[in-house]
Amino acid sequence: MVRVLFVVAAVIVLGVGATAYALRAPEEVAVAVEPGPVELSAGRLLFVDGASGRVASVPMSDPGGPRRVSSLSCKRFYTAARQGLCLADRSGPFPGSVAIFVGQSLEETHRIDVAGVPNRAKLSPDGRMASWTTFVTGDSYAQTGAFSTRTGIYDRETSLYQSNLEGTRIAGMKRAEDMNFWGVTFTGDDRSYYATLSTGGKTYLVDGDAVDISATPLRENAECPSLSPDGKRLAFKKRVPGDGARPWRQHVLDLTTMAETPLAETRGIDDQVVWLDDDTIAYGLPGEGIWAVPANGEGTPRQLVPHASSPSLVS
Repeated sequence: MVRVLFVVAAVIVLGVGATAYALRAPEEVAVAVEPGPVELSAGRLLFVDGASGRVASVPMSDPGGPRRVSSLSCKRFYTAARQGLCLADRSGPFPGSVAIFVGQSLEETHRIDVAGVPNRAKLSPDGRMASWTTFVTGDSYAQTGAFSTRTGIYDRETSLYQSNLEGTRIAGMKRAEDMNFWGVTFTGDDRSYYATLSTGGKTYLVDGDAVDISATPLRENAECPSLSPDGKRLAFKKRVPGDGARPWRQHVLDLTTMAETPLAETRGIDDQVVWLDDDTIAYGLPGEGIWAVPANGEGTPRQLVPHASSPSLVS
């Protein structure tokens, strides 16, 4: 029988003229809010507001300053080419998700019902290709085999929808019942992507083709890849010895040399990170907000936005 965790979140209604709000579960949250629309405008960092669960934004020039909060509720949000993808809980008697496509002013343009609990969402650089991952059993990646995922790819131009990547042909591997995919990141050609494949107690970074519905394993022990803006590197989380509850460390892989660089963040980030530019990685840290760290392994992590998750920069 499928097991699914239900998470009940409190939602606070924001007044247009409000300057701050507070949530006391489990601890007080106080964040400055300014009036104004939330739009996919260049230079603004979009994210999911930690108190309301709604899409919000701040200027990248002042990420810790007052935020604008929209009426759009999402678990994950991603933007590319002034378009947005919101992966949200679907209302109803059974757990499910909905992928909501939005325009520059966050107006809904299309939606697709999806099985499972929201987990990951991505768009290709030009906004044409979309992908999402949901949990359909279990509740984390902490134990291999303790969960199952559904990862889909949708072509917004042709409406071609591959609802489950588990039908993908994997070079050098036989089809196995325990194959799971998650964490797609697209290249700029609107057909190629990188993703995580799990099978036989191992994870693999795969190079996939959404047209041929095929993929080639590139290396083991790589999860939740995210392609750099220049297309030359992948950020990913790698299992390392340490805390069994959060046993990952973020690395950057050079796709030419296949050399990897551990990042300065050592707190076990369980996220599909984003690139703010060719030199900077951003990610959500539960209870700590959105943080950033240099992509070259140097420097120190710094907080960008408190009480927030699922960052995405409008370029």
